[in-house]
Amino acid sequence: MSIITGFTEPTQGKVEINGYNVSKKAKKAKREIGYMPETTPLYNELTPKEFIQYMAELKGVPRKTRKQEIERVMQAVNIADVKNRLIRNLSRGYKQRVSLAGALVGNPKVLILDEPTVGLDPKQVTQIRDLIKSLGKNHTVLLSSHILSEVSQICKKVIIINKGKLIAVDSPKNLENKTEKENILLVTVEDSENKIEDVAKRIKDINKIKLVKTLSDGTKQYSISSKDDTDIRKEIFSTFAKNEITIFELKKAEASLEDAFLDLINNQQEEPEKTKEEIKQEKKENKEKQKKEKQDKKAEKIKKNEEQKSKKTEKNKKKGGDK
Repeated sequence: MSIITGFTEPTQGKVEINGYNVSKKAKKAKREIGYMPETTPLYNELTPKEFIQYMAELKGVPRKTRKQEIERVMQAVNIADVKNRLIRNLSRGYKQRVSLAGALVGNPKVLILDEPTVGLDPKQVTQIRDLIKSLGKNHTVLLSSHILSEVSQICKKVIIINKGKLIAVDSPKNLENKTEKENILLVTVEDSENKIEDVAKRIKDINKIKLVKTLSDGTKQYSISSKDDTDIRKEIFSTFAKNEITIFELKKAEASLEDAFLDLINNQQEEPEKTKEEIKQEKKENKEKQKKEKQDKKAEKIKKNEEQKSKKTEKNKKKGGDK
C-alpha cells in the first residue's frame, strides 16, 4: 500500500493510478487517491470541520467550491452532528469517520483503506462496513484487512498475497466454492447412550462421521461426510429418530473465506531461497532492463521529434509553393 500511495519507491515494476505513473507523475496520481491509514492521522486540537477544511486546502480544492465540498464529505460519512466538537473528545468510531472524510476530500476515484475497522466495537464495525459499501458505488475501494469475514461481507473481489506472491484473485464466493471438496453436513444431537456412530453405519452413503465439539447443554455436534451429489438429510432424520437420537440442528457445512485462505496458503509451494549469485544476477538483469526501457523511450522521443520536424518542413514547403 505504501508503494501504491507513493510513500515508498518500488525496486522494480510500476504502479499506475487511473493512467498516471505514481513514480513519474506523483502529483497527478495522488489526486486520484484518497488514503486512510491504519493509525488515524488526526489533529486532536481541531474539530472535524476544521480538519476537513485543512485537508481540502492541502489537496488544492478550489476556494469557490471548498465550502460545498466540506459539507458534501461530512454528509457522506455522517459526521455533521459532531462537526464542531474537538476530535480528542470523539469516540473511536467517529475518529475513523473523520479520517475517512479526509480521504474523501477532492472526490478521488480510488479510496485506499488500511484496516478501517480495527479497534471498533461491534456496532461501530457494522456502521463503518455499511459506509464502505455505500462508497463503493461511486469509488474504487481498495481495502486491506486481516478480518476475512469482513472482506467476505464488503468486497466483490479478493486478492490474496502470501510472502510477496500473488496466489489468488477471485470473488469471495468463488474462492469459498473452490475450497468445498466434500459433501459435509453438521448435525447437533442429544445422544446420551453414544450410539450415533454405530447408527450412522446403517446409512450406506455416509463416508465418515466425526465429533466436532460437545456443547454446554450436553448436546454434541458431528460432521458427516457423504458421497458427492447425494442428499442424505431425510435418511438421517428417519434413522436417528428410530434409534431415539434427537436432532437439534442439521445444516450443510459451508466453506468460509478463512478456509479458502488457509487452503491456498497451505497448498502454496515453497520456493527455495535464492543464492547471493542469483540475487546479484537478478539485480543486474533488472538494471539492464530499466536501462533498455530508458533507451527505447529516448529513441521513441527522438523519432517523434523528427517526424514533427519533417511534417513542419513539408508544411512550410507547401506554403512557399502556394505563394
